[in-house]
Amino acid sequence: MPIRTLRCSGRSLAAAVSAVLACAAVFSSGGAVAQTVAPVAPAAGQAGDASRLDAVLSGGALRVGTTGDYKPFSYLNPQTQKFEGIDIDLAEAMGKALGVKVEFVKTSWGNLLPDLLADKYDIAVGGVSVTLERQKKALFSDALMRDGKTPITRCENKDRFQTVADIDKPGVRLIVNPGGTNEKFARANIHSAQIEVHPDNVTIFDQIVAGKADLMITDAVETRLQQKLHPELCAIHPDQPFDFSEKAFLLPRDIVLKLWVDQWLHQAVATGQYRAVSDRWLK
Repeated sequence: MPIRTLRCSGRSLAAAVSAVLACAAVFSSGGAVAQTVAPVAPAAGQAGDASRLDAVLSGGALRVGTTGDYKPFSYLNPQTQKFEGIDIDLAEAMGKALGVKVEFVKTSWGNLLPDLLADKYDIAVGGVSVTLERQKKALFSDALMRDGKTPITRCENKDRFQTVADIDKPGVRLIVNPGGTNEKFARANIHSAQIEVHPDNVTIFDQIVAGKADLMITDAVETRLQQKLHPELCAIHPDQPFDFSEKAFLLPRDIVLKLWVDQWLHQAVATGQYRAVSDRWLK
C-alpha cells in the first residue's frame, strides 16, 4: 500500500505536536484515515497571547517593586529619597534596554509576593531569595547570585555562634526582620533562643552593635557588607553558610517577560555589565 502524504501544520507548538501525533497515528495504523484532531489552544504566554512584556512596551513604563531596606541590593536613601543599589542599577539598565521609563514601587518583604500578584508592579527586585513557596505563585529569572544564611555578631562573640546549636540556647537573643526568609529560617531552626523581631531592616544591625541583641542570621552577602559598614561586627563563615539559596528577580507568571529578562541578564553577564554594577556596590 502506498504511503499517504499528510500535511502536518500548527499555529503554535502545541498544535504542531498534535499534528505530528496525528501523522504518527496514520503510519502506525497502516495508512487508515486519521480522525479529525481538534486544534489545541496555545498555552498562556505563547505567541499570539498578550504578555506583560507587551503591556510594558505599550505603556512606556516598567514598574519595579522593591523594599528599599536591603543593602547592597536596594536601599531608599533618606537624603535623596531615591532607591540605590545593585538591583536598582540593573532595573534602570533593563528599562533603558526596553526603551521605557522605570517606576519604582515601595513594598515590604511580607507584601513582596502579594503586591506582585495584585499587579502593583511588573517585577520585584532587591536581593530576592529564590524559594519554592514563592515559585508556587510566581516565576523567577535566572539566578543572579548564590548565597545562604549565616550569622553576624559583635566581633568579641564570633566564637560563640559558629553553629545553629551554638545559637539555639536559652538566653541568646537572635534578632530578625519580619516577613522574609531571615525570619522563616529563624522560626524553622531556632527553638530555645529568644527571637526578637525588629521592624526596620536598615537599623537592625545598630541593635547588635548597641548590645540590644546578640546576633542576626541573614544572607552571607549582607553580612560581608555590614561588617564593612560596622567595624564592631563580624560575619561568621560567610563562605560556608548554613544553607543554600540564590538571588533572582521575582516575576509574574508570564513566560514571554521571563524569557526577555533572562536573555537580558545573559547578555549583561557576558558583556561584563553585571560585574561592573556589582563591583560598584560591593567593593
